[in-house]
Amino acid sequence: MKVAPICREFLKHKDRVKHLICHTGQHYDPKMSDIFFNQLELPKPDYYLGVGSSSHAVQTAKIMIEFEQILIKELPDLVLVVGDVNSTIACTLTAKKLNIKCAHVESGLRSFDSEMPEEINRILTDRISDYLFVTEKSGVENLNREGFSKDKIFFVGNTMIDSLSYYLKKLSSENGVISDSNENYILATLHRPSNVDDPDKLKNLIDLLTELSHKRKVIFPIHPRTKKICDQHSLLGSDSENLKLIEPASYLDFISLMKNAELVITDSGGIQEETTFLGVQCITLRENTERSITIEIGTNQLLGHDLDKAKEAALNVLAGNKKDGQIPELWDGKAAERIVEVLLGIK
Repeated sequence: MKVAPICREFLKHKDRVKHLICHTGQHYDPKMSDIFFNQLELPKPDYYLGVGSSSHAVQTAKIMIEFEQILIKELPDLVLVVGDVNSTIACTLTAKKLNIKCAHVESGLRSFDSEMPEEINRILTDRISDYLFVTEKSGVENLNREGFSKDKIFFVGNTMIDSLSYYLKKLSSENGVISDSNENYILATLHRPSNVDDPDKLKNLIDLLTELSHKRKVIFPIHPRTKKICDQHSLLGSDSENLKLIEPASYLDFISLMKNAELVITDSGGIQEETTFLGVQCITLRENTERSITIEIGTNQLLGHDLDKAKEAALNVLAGNKKDGQIPELWDGKAAERIVEVLLGIK
């Protein structure tokens, strides 16, 4: 979702830039990867590493070994990475060791929680990147505080929102058919290790969704990681017919589900941004967030792991007590244009 708008923008400048796509295969489930390429209208990747699932160290090492061979063959002028996953730091580190410049899209975000693997990836990627493309004002503030040169920092907006605004126009009546647009429902997503790897914690979360399902239908596209833990410990009972588990949704189906939801309960990063843009109420079950703008002016509530507080907040939303929100600065669907404009201006 973060790369697709940039690729489309590069295609407008074929006479000035050649860009190649490398898919590391870190997100390896076909339902979570292949269908995204198809729906996002991305061309087949020029390189596919197929690294799959492993520990952080093994996954990062595999990406670095494979990506180095691509860089040696192609000798690019620039490597552009997005987000905060292991692929992000692995590709950046490999490129910099070969003296290739790097650009980081979604730079400067900070949760200030060093126990989050993503936080380590974010900090290290920013530290060694040459061009830092920032999605929200807190990113600029964080990078300034950390002593980065101002000429490396570019506040451009959010390419996730580029994708969201672009594909909202492409939704059809077939997307989100799992829901009835005339029916109020809650959409839930849970995948973060701090929530799902501990069976007791996950059981409590399932119990919360089950309890809320007595008030509204709860649609729960279940992540492969979450389903694995649930199956291993038999956590998915049949206490409520209104808790509807579905397979991971395609991008367009998920947008439709999110857009029409009365409330979203999540531990995702990107969904906090998307719900704020859509004006949909969001409860985030994490102790911290790197997307602080969604709390400050958006529709997001950060409620940690206090499930009693989460239940109270959810019931308040269902009773009509909703948080007012605004769309953050530069979330206008033109972030990719600004990024490419900067890159094409590099001497």
